[in-house]
Amino acid sequence: MLEQLKEELVQLHLELPKNDLVRWTGGNVSARDPESGLVVIKASGIRYEDMRPQHMVVMDLEGNRVEGAYKPSSDVYSHIYVYNHRPDVGGVVHTHSRYATAFAAVGREIPCVLTAMGDEFGGPIPCGGFALIGDEAIGRIVVESIGKSPAVLLKNHGVFTIGKTAEAAVKAAVMTEDVAATVWLALQLGTPDVIPQADVDKLHLRYTTVYGQ
Repeated sequence: MLEQLKEELVQLHLELPKNDLVRWTGGNVSARDPESGLVVIKASGIRYEDMRPQHMVVMDLEGNRVEGAYKPSSDVYSHIYVYNHRPDVGGVVHTHSRYATAFAAVGREIPCVLTAMGDEFGGPIPCGGFALIGDEAIGRIVVESIGKSPAVLLKNHGVFTIGKTAEAAVKAAVMTEDVAATVWLALQLGTPDVIPQADVDKLHLRYTTVYGQ
């Protein structure tokens, strides 16, 4: 089932170590098939360099495994919770990328002090509360805390990003770590100025409606 989507997810998973967002087998990407509504996510504990389409698991929105010989990622029920409560979302990514997770470790949002953050995120990257892995609790915090941003930090845990597609969610994860590193460096030099929300809104509108082809 959904062989093309499985192939795409293998390639998108490889973007995580390529962009230094994960270590060993941590992190995951999922995608929702727009026609069937089924969700594809990687199997638990598979090394990225070993990952193949057969390591993708197909789930329904009730949390049942539809196809796959492997156990799905331990975050699967949180991904499914997001899909059930955000019909606009077609992809979800989870990472423990270093700089962004440092903000999460202290329960601190990443303030919007860069035009690149205004472009991609439309404001600060919020930080939600703490929850244990294994059920939909993390997904609930993601939905409650993410607001209009494509990214949210989970206290003491890491990063979740969303997008209309899995590729968009991966891009948001890459950008989250990039701006987190820059903001962290800026904080070593002093206190960076937060960009006024009116200007952030203009940046975000231009980026989402004018920028690109």
